[in-house]
Amino acid sequence: MATGFGYKVLGFGGGTATSEFVVATGGTESTDGDYKIHTFTGDGTFSVTLEGSGGPAPQPNNLASYMVVGGGGGTNSAAQNGGGGGGGFREDEAANDSYTQSPLEGAGAITLAAGSYPIQVGGGGTNQPGSQGEPSIFSTITSAGGGMGPNGQGGSGGGGGENQFNPGSNGNEPPTSPPQGQPGGQGREPPGSNAGSAGGGGGAGGAGSARQGNAGGPGGAGVSTSITGSSVTRAGGGGGGGYPIANPGGGGSGGSGGGGPGSGGTGPPGAAGQANTGGGGGSGFTGGSGIVVIRYKFQ
Repeated sequence: MATGFGYKVLGFGGGTATSEFVVATGGTESTDGDYKIHTFTGDGTFSVTLEGSGGPAPQPNNLASYMVVGGGGGTNSAAQNGGGGGGGFREDEAANDSYTQSPLEGAGAITLAAGSYPIQVGGGGTNQPGSQGEPSIFSTITSAGGGMGPNGQGGSGGGGGENQFNPGSNGNEPPTSPPQGQPGGQGREPPGSNAGSAGGGGGAGGAGSARQGNAGGPGGAGVSTSITGSSVTRAGGGGGGGYPIANPGGGGSGGSGGGGPGSGGTGPPGAAGQANTGGGGGSGFTGGSGIVVIRYKFQ
């Protein structure tokens, strides 16, 4: 039984070495007690050298927890457009783990086998023109990019624009269980109201808000998880744009979890979604890139 490599090799079955715990490389590596964490902020490869064979069912050591967040939606360059939707958020906590997971936990843990797993981290959507964020992928798990503002479907939906009377677009597209995102908020209201402001983009944890008078609607909230060892909120929606001409109003605030604030009117300038949070872009700005985190017991 070899132990000189920092892990316990149990033997060689059919020419393949096995270990009590998973041995793997890739991304930025850190630890949280008995658990190793691999964080990918860009495309890469998660390489499993030895698959863990120890631990009794239903808590074997070859189970991996994960969090996969798609890129946030971007918005059209006009200031009074709806906010971009937050990137789709999918997570599962393995049976042998015990961190504080998000409310969206439950997509199904991954059983690791020796080999290479390509990792795709979705980029944020553009703003000239607006576009949906790109998906993030680990193994069988895909998190959709956030919907563009205005009115784009995706992991979370984009907010409604100032020239459109329909509500913001749906979140959770394509559908997953639990839902990977929420819908965007309604933009300009029917004729006779003070028109011209836009709805906020949906977040992973909450829908975007409708426009608020002449001000843009706030982006929907993201969700928090401590999969990396400390609690971080991600996948917030971007704020909708405020009415910029007569009776101006400011842009809506960005949703917690990296959503950018909206622009327009007399308010402060808007902003892009934060990088590696999957935050939706505020009106007129790009979405934030996504992230992939893998966690497993290593000792």
